[in-house]
Amino acid sequence: MQHCVVNVAKIVNMQSDNSLRDSVNSCDFINVDGMGVVWGARLLGQSIPERVAGVDLFWELIKWADCVGQPIFLLGAKQEVLSKAVSELSQQFPRLNIAGYHHGYFWENEEEVVAKIRESGATMLFVAITSPKKEVFINKWRRDLGVVFAMGVGGTFDIVAGKTKRAPIWMQRFGLEWFYRVIQEPRRMWKRYLVTNTKFLWLVAKELVQKRIKTNS
Repeated sequence: MQHCVVNVAKIVNMQSDNSLRDSVNSCDFINVDGMGVVWGARLLGQSIPERVAGVDLFWELIKWADCVGQPIFLLGAKQEVLSKAVSELSQQFPRLNIAGYHHGYFWENEEEVVAKIRESGATMLFVAITSPKKEVFINKWRRDLGVVFAMGVGGTFDIVAGKTKRAPIWMQRFGLEWFYRVIQEPRRMWKRYLVTNTKFLWLVAKELVQKRIKTNS
């Protein structure tokens, strides 16, 4: 089973990236990670009860894997970050079966990494690589990975390793986690959010106009 989360940036990028769009549409499970998508959907009359952050879902799945003994594989991030994340998970969940792990810089050796995942015996795969690479990778190799469940988790390993921090709970509740990320990494994030949020607002506005035209025709 292939799972992914969608946010404003991913929806915007799906408009021009066919590989990303096909990969997301091929997923068995999709959930919303981003209040912008929830608000946009509600404006369009679509019912999305709430956002489920990918990092929160990751922690719940790790707890479940620890309880039932499901072996997991961690793929992504820099080696030092990954090693720290593995150490932190092992300390928090002593029974957790980490069948294997590999850093996220392997694009010249994709087949070798896929074989490593398959031979590890893991049933759950978590891929902490930037979008659209993680979605395309999982979709491309989903039949060769040998896992039951594969999920892209973005920058989750950085959070687990303590490299980056999540926004305070109150900011998460008010949909301001994106603003906290801008504060943490202003040079890298401000342009991304300014451009993608503007494009997303345009997409929502265009859809609203089209709905009204259909309603009045």
